Amino acid sequence: MRILLVEDELHLAEALVQILKKNHYSVDAVHDGESGLDNALSNIYDLIILDIMLPKVDGISVLQNIRKEGLTTPVILLTAKGEVSDKVTGLDSGADDYLAKPFATEELLARIRAMTRRKGEIIVDSALKYGDIELNTSILKLSKDNKEVKLTLKESELFAFLVLRKGLVSSKELIIEKLWGFDAEVEHNHVEVYISFLRKKLTFLESAVSIQTVRGIGYVLEGER
Repeated sequence: MRILLVEDELHLAEALVQILKKNHYSVDAVHDGESGLDNALSNIYDLIILDIMLPKVDGISVLQNIRKEGLTTPVILLTAKGEVSDKVTGLDSGADDYLAKPFATEELLARIRAMTRRKGEIIVDSALKYGDIELNTSILKLSKDNKEVKLTLKESELFAFLVLRKGLVSSKELIIEKLWGFDAEVEHNHVEVYISFLRKKLTFLESAVSIQTVRGIGYVLEGER
């Protein structure tokens, strides 16, 4: 699981990174709102821990921009502000949870576990649409109009990942990390094989959607109207 931590208090950020890594999370830490927003919009994170009081761009503005772009990544606001009005503002802006400083690390870890469980519940039965294509992740089928084709689990996961990336280019390294795991011994040609399978099935469905190769970078979906 990959977490983005946006916290400008360097000592706290360093301590949280160590705690999260000790609990087997992969963590990227940045220390201002501008960097936080840039990283968040990459859509590679499973969870974002976001401070409100940040230099350059405040946390609420970061959160609002994340939601404006359609990202549903769970966000826990982490802040020294404990007033009810601040909590309401954060939640109304799209936060999933709110934790006021100072806090016990056990509580933060519990909130993280709760967020990831909630995210899993949302994704399991969802149908994803992109262009003229619909992906049903629960029955592993890709369809266009009344025509459909069966997918393998890994094909379904890969197509869903590309759809959720909202047109962003996905490198082979990122695909391997998200679909097989950071420590998986998977070669780049594994990704190429599954991309080839998906392309053939999109052709079979006569879809306007295509998986384009961006030379030297990765893959991106095209064809959304």
